[in-house]
Amino acid sequence: MNEDKKTVAILFGGRSTEHEVSLKSAWGILNHMNRRKYRAVLIKISRHGRWMFLGDIEKYSGVEDLEKAEGPIAVTGDPHFKGFMVLDGAVQKPLKVDVVFPVLHGRHGEDGTVQGLMSLAGLPCVGAGVLASALGMDKIMMKQMFFQNDIRAVDFMWFLRKDWESRQKRKEIQEGIAREIGYPCFVKPANTGSSVGIFKVHEEDELADCVAESVVFDRKILVEKAVDARELECAVLGNDEPRASVVGEIIPANEFYDYEAKYYDDRSRIVIPAKVDASVSEAVRLMAVRVFKVLDCAGMGRVDFLLDRKSGGLYVNEINTLPGFTPISMYPKLWEATGISFEALIDRLLELAFERQADLAGSRSVR
Repeated sequence: MNEDKKTVAILFGGRSTEHEVSLKSAWGILNHMNRRKYRAVLIKISRHGRWMFLGDIEKYSGVEDLEKAEGPIAVTGDPHFKGFMVLDGAVQKPLKVDVVFPVLHGRHGEDGTVQGLMSLAGLPCVGAGVLASALGMDKIMMKQMFFQNDIRAVDFMWFLRKDWESRQKRKEIQEGIAREIGYPCFVKPANTGSSVGIFKVHEEDELADCVAESVVFDRKILVEKAVDARELECAVLGNDEPRASVVGEIIPANEFYDYEAKYYDDRSRIVIPAKVDASVSEAVRLMAVRVFKVLDCAGMGRVDFLLDRKSGGLYVNEINTLPGFTPISMYPKLWEATGISFEALIDRLLELAFERQADLAGSRSVR
């Protein structure tokens, strides 16, 4: 073994609805990591929240193998330990790592929780920190940040699940949607990804059924004005001086880019670079970097836009602080089209994690 290699813990799986997507992302990262520079170890969080060490990576030949159960592992919160503890019966074996690459899409992984745990443990972590991850996950807080910083987004309102369950408050919510947002509109759980629990409501009679489906996933529900728009995406890479990729366009198989259209319907198409005017492309790239900075992101982010077909107006839809790394994921595809290979992208993201950790270490924590 090359002792100069850095050990990378790929942390994947998780308790969210995006567990399967996470497995595919982990497999993509594992197979595009520079083995001359890095040694990879696999740590999976099960659907029930159990942390497991998958051992020798050479015995895994495909994504389906990543669901195999292995021995339990725990992370210590001690910043002097710098790693994990493999639990083998009564025996505890230390597993030292140099950096963690989380690919935990959705709750309990992309929302700042794992990022906070890694920060406590003193481990460099690829991607955004606690604040940016939390803001990027909560669509309501994210959009409030957009409006406070004059970043154009579509009109929205939101409400709590418990208020919807109240007959009197439900009526007020329904009246507010009709008055302030109108139909068609989108109903979304505030804290999910991969379009899970998102519905397009064409008329008021559909609202109750759609909300009933959405509230299963979150206590906060976002309602957005629907815009007849093209869906554009731009990848961002960097820390304090990020750069933007070329712009891509999603042409969904369904009415919008829902979970089915993203991962299972091969009629969905990706166009890179997007066939838009140079002025639109430049506006998207500039705004993507601005969104990244406003939320104080780090490492990576994919910013999604809506381009109104009628008015030509450009709206920021959302930022994804931990985008997918599957074979069909836009983030690596956008960078490949910009001139950065999948392998070079993984390499750069790991470098950015070390740079960010060094920068944070320069801030005094105790006076």
